[in-house]
Amino acid sequence: MKIKRFFASDIRQAMRMVKDELGADAVIMSNRSVDGGVEIVAARDFDEQLIHNKLQKDAAERKAQNPEVKQPPLQDFAAENKSAQIISSTRKKGADGSVPPRPLRRDFDEYLGYAEKMQINRPRRLQPDPVQKPAPAVSAKIEEIPDEPAPAIQEKTVMSARAEEPVSVARENSANDQLIKDMFQELKSLKMTMNSRLSEIGWRQNSQSNPVRVELLHRLVDMGIAKNLSMKVAGRLSNYQTIDPAFKKAQEMLVNVLPVYNDALLDYGGIAALVGPTGVGKTTTIAKLAARFILKHGPRQVALITTDNYRIAAHDQLNTYGRILDVPVRVAADAEQLRNLIDGFADKRLILIDTAGMSQRDQRLAEQIQTLQHDDLRIRPYLVMSAATQYKAMKEIIQAFQIFQPEAGILTKLDEAATKGAAISALIEQRMPLSYVTDGQQVPEDLHVASAKQLIEQCAAESDQESDYNAILDYDDWVAQGYA
Repeated sequence: MKIKRFFASDIRQAMRMVKDELGADAVIMSNRSVDGGVEIVAARDFDEQLIHNKLQKDAAERKAQNPEVKQPPLQDFAAENKSAQIISSTRKKGADGSVPPRPLRRDFDEYLGYAEKMQINRPRRLQPDPVQKPAPAVSAKIEEIPDEPAPAIQEKTVMSARAEEPVSVARENSANDQLIKDMFQELKSLKMTMNSRLSEIGWRQNSQSNPVRVELLHRLVDMGIAKNLSMKVAGRLSNYQTIDPAFKKAQEMLVNVLPVYNDALLDYGGIAALVGPTGVGKTTTIAKLAARFILKHGPRQVALITTDNYRIAAHDQLNTYGRILDVPVRVAADAEQLRNLIDGFADKRLILIDTAGMSQRDQRLAEQIQTLQHDDLRIRPYLVMSAATQYKAMKEIIQAFQIFQPEAGILTKLDEAATKGAAISALIEQRMPLSYVTDGQQVPEDLHVASAKQLIEQCAAESDQESDYNAILDYDDWVAQGYA
């Protein structure tokens, strides 16, 4: 028989230590709360009759040696150790007063569940309860059992287990977190692989079943038309048997869906404010509009105002154009000054307002709106955009400047754009009407009224010069273009 004492921070960990050390057939002799946790005394290969006889013999010897010390009756041993429920519940005397040779054991796992339940329902004691201390004789006798480890070694083992427990739990949690991350990465990689394979299969099937549609997509890609728009156009023309009629029809569709604004600003005048990001050519465009209007109506009918107070020497360029065109140029610091200047130019047919260039993410856009908003003055905003801007950035610009409710758009720098398809796609998808385009720095020669047909034809002509339509567009080329 082997008896051993176990220390742990709570009853659950102590019971697991008993099970790991002595096995599932171990018998719980006693348990109690101690400073820092609980103490359990357990035994393996337990023989209650042998223990009982040995305790009776030891008690008689101590009584003979120390008659003045009153020892508790052996019959009350189980009552004093109420926590040893396995012994107390099975210890019944027979007809002759003897103890049965083998008690009925409570299953170890059942006791473990009961102990956990008691631990949850009962508050944990920080200090040991002196009332529940076992009898000194019994405690001393158990400590003398040879199988029990030395106190120094036992204390060291308990302290080491307590110190290593949080570290082991943290390592286990960290390992579980890493395992979950690895699983997510594998699932993500598997999803990407499946999507790629399915796209490739679909591409090859389309290439074989409908080569005209694939070739049409090839040409729209060369024009710079955005993915969604290219797929929609090609999908509606999939019934064509040859590429040339299909491509011509695709151009007609793009012409029809590109919104153009029939503007009368250069004919009748008005108050126009040019807004847009920095560096798109707002000031130069104002000079072109003013010069074009002067050619029709004379310089006395035009006035220029700038609200750009953010840049150093921001007014110099506009003042230079004013001197060249012989038109007045004024600076408005706020909404009130702008209103006064407009009232002062009441005899002018065309008033052009130059604003500060701001990014589509700039928080000062709201301030600029307040400057231009006047209930009794009809100021018509025009959104100026560069044709060299990327497709996604162009969409962001249009969406951000919608707070100005622009009358129309002006597309600049057509001569600098590698392809006009990105800007055209953004205008079509955002339904932004186009009024004027510019394709150079000459004033006013490089300002033109917008024409959807001319823009689409220019895109198609540029792609014809740079592309070899006889080459087969395979899946890798399609992926490289970002259309898969």
